[in-house]
Amino acid sequence: MADIPTTPRGNWDSKLGFILAAAGSAVGLGNIWRFPTEAASNGGAAFLLIYLACCFLIGFPVMIAEMSIGRSSKKNPVGAFRSLSTNKFFPLVGIWGVLCGVMILSFYTVIAGWTFSHVFVEIFVYAEMFEVASFLADFENGYVNAVFAILFMACTIGIIRGGVSNGIERATKLMMPMLLIILVIMTVYVLFQPGAGEGIEIYLYPDFSMIDMELILAAMGQAFFSLSLGMGAIITYGSYLGKKENIAEAAGFVTLADVGIAFLAGLLILPTIYMAQAEGVQIFDAEGNFLAGPALIFQLLPELFAQMGGITGLLFGVLFFSLLSIAALTSTISLLEVPVSYVIDEHKIKRKSAALYVGLGILVISLIISFNTALIDTIDFTFSVIGLPLGGLLICIFLGYVWKTENAIEEIKHGYENVKDTFFAKAWTVFVKFVCPLIILIILIQTIYNNYFSS
Repeated sequence: MADIPTTPRGNWDSKLGFILAAAGSAVGLGNIWRFPTEAASNGGAAFLLIYLACCFLIGFPVMIAEMSIGRSSKKNPVGAFRSLSTNKFFPLVGIWGVLCGVMILSFYTVIAGWTFSHVFVEIFVYAEMFEVASFLADFENGYVNAVFAILFMACTIGIIRGGVSNGIERATKLMMPMLLIILVIMTVYVLFQPGAGEGIEIYLYPDFSMIDMELILAAMGQAFFSLSLGMGAIITYGSYLGKKENIAEAAGFVTLADVGIAFLAGLLILPTIYMAQAEGVQIFDAEGNFLAGPALIFQLLPELFAQMGGITGLLFGVLFFSLLSIAALTSTISLLEVPVSYVIDEHKIKRKSAALYVGLGILVISLIISFNTALIDTIDFTFSVIGLPLGGLLICIFLGYVWKTENAIEEIKHGYENVKDTFFAKAWTVFVKFVCPLIILIILIQTIYNNYFSS
């Protein structure tokens, strides 16, 4: 892609750069703590198999749809819908995607700050400076939350200001291999520790008796969440993709990278949980459920690292929270790029200024959340749990019935010349028009019912 002329918006310098950036957008904290505990609570390998099926049967077709819309239009989510159709409704879908990106980033920055602060917590615990460690680990301390949120947003803004190739691509080419190396090193170490075998057995041996509609819906929701679809990030990244690149192949690589890292994360976290149990750490709550989410990451695992003690505990703790910080940063980059791309395209503001102003605007919301972390659950449910599947549903409807799959296939032909004559084209059309919208709609209805109407 080096022969592609640069534009004010930017282009990827290589296919690898695009794949790593898009995979980085998909890989985040959800892969590290949400996926493993979802698997542990839903039949282990049975959940894993259903999750993999959902990623490739739902996530993969929707990702191709978003990439096609982005590359064909060369626009942000709002401009993309506006340029590909005269329909007045769908630019609002683009605005919804931008809003979801803004609001998710506003609380994600605070959580990402927690992961970064815990790198220092581990160091202070090793130095036996327990009061300082406790001070930094207190999520109710708004000032500490704010400081680390500012630091994390500053890193994100700095990368986005660098542009597509010199900022996003260069950063993800460095961070994604680092993430993978740390993940592999830690996984290999944990697999040979006492107690890890029970976690491996739960994770890799399926309990098919647990497969029911609830498990399937949980796997579908996790697949959609982990692939970062429905908010315009893949549309935006796709808009920087050259015409010579094979969209279907690129989407396949991104999906494989995401599920591969999620699988490795499960292979790290589940054995680690049972390794902790072997060390006397409580891994279940009062109701007998696995400790999940923040309780798992910021309470159970630091307790394990402390019990490991010495240089081993320090290295393991610092490596683990560095891993989380890198995963978080690859996601915050894509979350900020969505509204920045919108401001660049629609308001003709230069990238450096757009990244700074948009980033600071979102940081204001993050600072409010820093002092009232109870807002996180509400914002997460509205803009992530509901917002992302809703965006994905509307994107499928747009591509299938407004822009039409025929036009998308024509776009995919650039880089995949014979696509019209393949089974893939026929299958993808059916999935985007019928299968994916139906399944996403079921997820939405079930999620809303469970949260508002189920006793």
